[in-house]
Amino acid sequence: MSEVPSPAASRAPFAEPIYVGGPLLPPLEVFVARLEEVWRSRWLTNGGAQHAELEARLRDELGTPSLLLFNNGTMALLAACRALHLEGEVLTTPFTFPATTHVLAWSGLDPVFCDVDPATMNLDPERLESRITPRTRAILAVHVYGTPCEVAALQEIADRHGLKVIYDAAHAFGVRVDGRGIGSFGDASAFSFHATKLFHTAEGGALACRDPAVADEAALLRNFGIRDEQTVELPGLNGKLSEVHAALGLAVLDALPEERRHRRELADGYREELSGLPGLGLPAALPEGSVQYFVVRVDGERFGCTRDELHLTLRAANVFARRYFYPLCSESPAYRRLPSADPRQLPEAHRAAREVLCLPLHSGVSLEQVRAISRVVRGAAG
Repeated sequence: MSEVPSPAASRAPFAEPIYVGGPLLPPLEVFVARLEEVWRSRWLTNGGAQHAELEARLRDELGTPSLLLFNNGTMALLAACRALHLEGEVLTTPFTFPATTHVLAWSGLDPVFCDVDPATMNLDPERLESRITPRTRAILAVHVYGTPCEVAALQEIADRHGLKVIYDAAHAFGVRVDGRGIGSFGDASAFSFHATKLFHTAEGGALACRDPAVADEAALLRNFGIRDEQTVELPGLNGKLSEVHAALGLAVLDALPEERRHRRELADGYREELSGLPGLGLPAALPEGSVQYFVVRVDGERFGCTRDELHLTLRAANVFARRYFYPLCSESPAYRRLPSADPRQLPEAHRAAREVLCLPLHSGVSLEQVRAISRVVRGAAG
């Protein structure tokens, strides 16, 4: 494929790059006031006042009975696998960020890739059940782009086969299903609070667990397995979130309502500008509570250019859209030799990886810029 951008790029050039995501930065003075509290306490980590307040507020925000803060979402997923005492095979999706699959490998588990639903791009329950073997112990599903998995169907399959269910909810902060927080489904749900996410602590994450005993074990695992000053109960790691990161999270949480409002305005702008273009699939509506990404799907034959060509056209206009998730985890050198990585078994995941493009959606983007980006997209259409 040629890397020569479309002439349409010149119709809406941007002097400064516009990136697909950008961190929500609360007023600096609000963060500084939080830091002053940390400095006065001289308590920088190991569960201080900022940490305790953020955990409590996030339990309410996310509607989960329990919530444990971690230094990142990957560590939260690792703790979930360990606290659930998993072994053998875990069914998972190839259409995700590599950390999802890496967690299984680091836990000594065997990932088994399953195909995705063509509409939601989440694990397809019907395809998934056929991959269950006597060695299958769990399902690790991802709420891709904040769209909830078919939680009832996955739980029904898990109950029938005696499997655990873990959700990677990195994209799903604040998402609810029938009024119920997304983190309350399955045996455990891990959230990412990386700077690229809607809610962030610069680096951070959290774990919600259904069983209090599992939550207790995960809490031990994040602090070296230490129960008290004299007892090291488990071979844990250091997964703690610092007071500085928790302070930032509290400041970000206060700014979240306006960020959500702005992102929904931008999403409505994209939908208004881009609806009706042949071969360009738009999300019907953002999931309840989710404003993490605005995702389009490009059918190259009908749209007039491929997703990759549109990506280059936008790049030439200084718009850094992203091809999440391309390539698939199953195509990486680390996993492509697995039998379940055979592309013939993952047709919908490969199609999604060829078609998906995430457009800029964050507080650093204006509605006028959304309209200008949309003109570039329309100009690239055949």
